[in-house]
Amino acid sequence: MAKHHKPVAGSRAYWPKKRAKRIYPRVKTRALKIEEALPLAFAGYKAGMTRLVFVNQRKDSTTEGEEIVKPVTVLDCPSLRVCAIHVYRKSEGLKRIETIWAEKLSKDLDRKTKVPKKTDPKTKIQSLEGQIEKVADIRLLVHTQPRESGIGKKKLELFELGLGGDVKKKWEYAKQKLGDEIRVSDVFKNGEWIDVSAVDKGKGYQGPVKRFGVIIRSRKNKGKRRHTGVIGVRGVARVLPGKIAMAGQLGFQTRTEFNKMVMKTGSGGINPKGGWLNYGLVKGDYLLLSGSVPGPRKRLVIIRKGLRSRKVEPIEIKEVFLESQQGA
Repeated sequence: MAKHHKPVAGSRAYWPKKRAKRIYPRVKTRALKIEEALPLAFAGYKAGMTRLVFVNQRKDSTTEGEEIVKPVTVLDCPSLRVCAIHVYRKSEGLKRIETIWAEKLSKDLDRKTKVPKKTDPKTKIQSLEGQIEKVADIRLLVHTQPRESGIGKKKLELFELGLGGDVKKKWEYAKQKLGDEIRVSDVFKNGEWIDVSAVDKGKGYQGPVKRFGVIIRSRKNKGKRRHTGVIGVRGVARVLPGKIAMAGQLGFQTRTEFNKMVMKTGSGGINPKGGWLNYGLVKGDYLLLSGSVPGPRKRLVIIRKGLRSRKVEPIEIKEVFLESQQGA
């Protein structure tokens, strides 16, 4: 008789629910196909939330032409500095064959990773000029500049950015930007739809009631009330992973939210009276995103080009509310 086999059925939602490996997520842009040679993502620090008034210009909408109040998240977006170029070739996937470091590197980069004492980017670039056809992909290694943000911390974040276009366009753009800065206005436009990734707020070890929304049992229940009761079917000598709501880690997990609209990109700072609560002052470039984003204040948020929508809608902003958040 053939052995009975049945595929796993049912949704496990986000599983396993465990802590993220680091406090900011990886940048995933391989699924994006864009012809223009530009970075496909950016990063900013979450400063807080406010609201704005804008004119709805979406056709066939019930509120077309009317003023709408919308909540927005403010991201402090200091420029990203390109510290290296990563060159890849195909080998059961992608294998990095060369790292070209910039001639001048930030002093704070030593706090994050080992940096070569001497760099010679010109020689490495010349040696790769005639071998670009053999290269599979080119990406930028960039780092944040938190000293220019409202946080003012010293240790920076280091991550890899994908580029749009074919390999030759990527190579020309990477050579041009090596050692230079990338601003948020170079990547995103007003009215563009984007995706947001961040590590959400950590809540530690929690029981199944708070973690999965299990109903609290009646007062006459024997033993416990805030538990799941039966944790497995009869005849199975194990607890099925992901099927039973049990206690464990809640929060501090990487989450991605799709389709957030860029309401405004600006420079020169944007601050309520007294600054942003539990953050400080946004001094330079900033981004206003529709709705909320995962994570608490001061958390680094990764913003990428929209995977589901590529439309750019016109936006006419009437007012941004900047009342004091200090109660004054």
